[in-house]
Amino acid sequence: MDNDTKYMREALKEAKKAYSINEIPVGCVIVYNDKIIARGYNKREKDNLAISHAEIVAINKASKKLKSWRLEDCKMYVTLEPCVMCSGAIIQSRIKEVIYGAKDYRFGCHKSLINLFDVDFNHKVIVRDSILEDECSSLISNFFKELRENKN
Repeated sequence: MDNDTKYMREALKEAKKAYSINEIPVGCVIVYNDKIIARGYNKREKDNLAISHAEIVAINKASKKLKSWRLEDCKMYVTLEPCVMCSGAIIQSRIKEVIYGAKDYRFGCHKSLINLFDVDFNHKVIVRDSILEDECSSLISNFFKELRENKN
């Protein structure tokens, strides 16, 4: 198994934690020197905070672990294309590379709506997509399907 698949599977484990507490199932891991240093999953409902996205949770943990807000040598694996808030945090924290699974056609800021990562900021993030896309997309689709069924 290649590293991208290995780490995206770990991000999927985080997404399943969110699913289990009735949160939108997005998970994230941050890797430094080929080792996971931070994990996160969506906790907006649990925390009652709009900023409790998987990426923000993981960035905070990685910054504490490395004792720096600069995460220049880190890679982020996230199950869903980052939104504008998370994309901004990724750029601001100087993460080297983001690898994500499913596209987010409503809020995605890599290819789906806009490409925030193409803006000429002083830090360029390498972004790759579609890693375990079917699994990541299915998890989110199933979550919303169950949510709709439970409302009826």
